[in-house]
Amino acid sequence: MNKTQRDYDLIIVGGGSGGYAAARTAASLGKGVAVVENGKRVGGLCILRGCMPTKTLLYAAEVTHLAREASVWGINILTVEPDWEKVMARKNQLIDEFASYREQQLNDGRFTFIRDSASFLDPHTVQLASNGTLTAEHFVVATGSQVSPPPLPALANTGYLTSDDALNLPRQPSSLIVLGGGAVAVELAQFFQRMGTQVTLVQRGSNLLKEFDPEVAKEIEAALRAEGMEIYTGTRLIDACPTRAGKQIRFIHEGKPCAVEAEHILMALGRSPNTSGLNLDGIGVDIDTRSGRILCNQAMQTTVPNVYAAGDCTGPHDVVHVAIAQGEAAAENICHPELRHSIDDRLLTSIVFTDPQVGQTGLTEREAKSRRIPYRTASYPFNDHGKSMIMNSQFGFVRLLADERSGEILGGTCVGPVGGELIHEITVAMSARMTVHQLAKVPHYHPTLAEIWSYPAEELAEEISESKG
Repeated sequence: MNKTQRDYDLIIVGGGSGGYAAARTAASLGKGVAVVENGKRVGGLCILRGCMPTKTLLYAAEVTHLAREASVWGINILTVEPDWEKVMARKNQLIDEFASYREQQLNDGRFTFIRDSASFLDPHTVQLASNGTLTAEHFVVATGSQVSPPPLPALANTGYLTSDDALNLPRQPSSLIVLGGGAVAVELAQFFQRMGTQVTLVQRGSNLLKEFDPEVAKEIEAALRAEGMEIYTGTRLIDACPTRAGKQIRFIHEGKPCAVEAEHILMALGRSPNTSGLNLDGIGVDIDTRSGRILCNQAMQTTVPNVYAAGDCTGPHDVVHVAIAQGEAAAENICHPELRHSIDDRLLTSIVFTDPQVGQTGLTEREAKSRRIPYRTASYPFNDHGKSMIMNSQFGFVRLLADERSGEILGGTCVGPVGGELIHEITVAMSARMTVHQLAKVPHYHPTLAEIWSYPAEELAEEISESKG
């Protein structure tokens, strides 16, 4: 089949954030584009089951927590009783608004929007579930992720909630066992705990939030324990079973058998690429055998030259702003392959919306050591910082990593109040390739949370001579 005979220049399979970014980019560059999406609702994980609903619920829990702690500031509030139905209703209203707007964008005429599922017949043809076929010169696969299957077979018989289920519970559980220690697990665990559910968190690894340095995990664990959460780390799951009162999890902890019981079990042990049924292996697209991710080069191109991928189905960073950047890069490379756009991992930012929040950009200490990058580091705690003391935010710290010769900022970590906002100061500094000497000279208003970055910057600026840069 000749190129001129194909239905579209580009077909995108998946209408989430990565797929929409690829579609709007390619359409703006003059390509004929179609988006194929088989979900009952549009918007992808971020809008429907991820970023927006979880952060809406977490903010409701934060307001509840602040109201309960109001006496710290000399304010007397007699009772604080969150209304579960109203909290969920507000979340649903916001998600409906976000999803409706995305549906309008997908149907605004810039490209063809097709509600169907697709499977590859060959590198230029997909079969639709409605029995039709579509052809294109290029494809972008942006099918996102799905909840991973449980690691314990007994969980299937016992019954469990997924992170998707947890966002739509009609009634608040009295008690909950959360399996997992990643961002989704700790965020939802804190939400339920603050709303009044007694939470027990069981993590297989030795630390929570294993993607971050151990000091981050210690601060978050201390904060969660201070709110009454029971936490077990370094465990090995053995069994699960129903009980009269609910459900039980059995595990090994510190060499001893343990059992915990709750009304519900929330299985928050991660997500997997959603690629089943696409027949990617049938057309020669390589898949990582361990993770299931679609393998791509820096241009977001798979092992089949005309097929690209973006978002959670390829990773390795399952965050929406990366999915958007990948979708844009894929579309730009399809339209202008001579320019070769790629993703700059140097500025990768990760945020966990617990309280305290976690923000990380650039290198962690662990990564710098593993890559044998010479660095200096300095930290400063929030419990000795004026504005955070005013706010009664006692957990957390900021940390800077800098090149030990030039002083260029290599990374930053913030565990503390609005850490997800504060970390962007370091992302901007790194984007401009600032040194700690330059950051130390930036005036910061007092008293603000942001001025805390001045202290590690000043310490490192004293240690590292500017002449070495």
